[in-house]
Amino acid sequence: MRDTHSSIAPWVEVLSGLGEKGPACIRLWTGRAIWVLDVGFGPEATSPFEPHWLDGADRVFISHDHIDHIGGAAHAVAAGLPIHCTAQTARSLPPGAAVDPLPEIGQTMIDGITVTTGRNGHALGGVWFHFDLGDGLFFSGDWSEESSWFAFDHPPAAATAMVDSSYHLDDVPQAERLATLDRTLEDLRQRQILFPVPPSGRAGELALHLMRHGALSIDDSCRLAIGRAISSGSLNKDAEALTPLLDRKFDPSARFLICDTPNADGGTAWQLVQDWRDSGRLGQESMVLFTGHMTAHARAIAAQGGRFLRWNVHPPLSDQIGMVRRLGARRFAPLFCNQPEDYLLEPRFNAALMLNERCLL
Repeated sequence: MRDTHSSIAPWVEVLSGLGEKGPACIRLWTGRAIWVLDVGFGPEATSPFEPHWLDGADRVFISHDHIDHIGGAAHAVAAGLPIHCTAQTARSLPPGAAVDPLPEIGQTMIDGITVTTGRNGHALGGVWFHFDLGDGLFFSGDWSEESSWFAFDHPPAAATAMVDSSYHLDDVPQAERLATLDRTLEDLRQRQILFPVPPSGRAGELALHLMRHGALSIDDSCRLAIGRAISSGSLNKDAEALTPLLDRKFDPSARFLICDTPNADGGTAWQLVQDWRDSGRLGQESMVLFTGHMTAHARAIAAQGGRFLRWNVHPPLSDQIGMVRRLGARRFAPLFCNQPEDYLLEPRFNAALMLNERCLL
């Protein structure tokens, strides 16, 4: 049943993703209709999409194709809801989706409301959203300004900001992350290393970096996604340098292997881990290097024969602060991190912290 509303004033509330690295799902009341922003699942298997989050919804907006933002889309499709996303993100929707395409950069009028989108620097076809409601609402989805692969577009001003804070108060920049990775690769120069990745995320950028260090091979899922990214024409510089690699078949004997899935719980990455474990190679001559959020499954693999070295695909603290200040936001919600109340101790945002269930725009 449709929600009843005591006021026609627009408001926004976080259904999931505030206080946890969990499914992204936000409810927006425009004054006339309920819009749901992202329909995530996981990343942990114990954090499903809850179908009741779509109760009363009129439209769904999806920022990008990573599972914790799109994983519950089948419920939106079953409900017959129009889904607004870019053409690239729509490739990952279940059959039968009623897609209303959004531009990666531009403005779209939807039910009398201007929706602005821009590239989020995080995933192929991924966008942030700006809604011309109240004094402006900005929802970042996941985002990064440090990528040398994906482009990032700066959003217009907004009084209310709902920002990706997956790294919490961590403020280590990507340049320092890369220096640490390079030192680690030198220390492990006798080892074969598997890098599990999301194909539409860091796969291409990581491949560009690893090419300088040794023989590299990319599995079919990642080759397809990287090829698609290069042909899209929406990447930052240097992407074309990977083109020769895309014509080569996957070679499991190469020193560096870039494979789907990011937590090695499926795809080529999981197959390799199983083979290495069965042969006794895992943790000996072969190891797994995780660079993103690790589920319990990934942590178990790392304990047997792996490490974690973060590759920034979310904003460090300084970029979170910079975003909120550039937006001129008066209030902000730090999404996708544990203990968001810690932001009360960080005065540089110059904005009120949103921890309540519902906020008027």
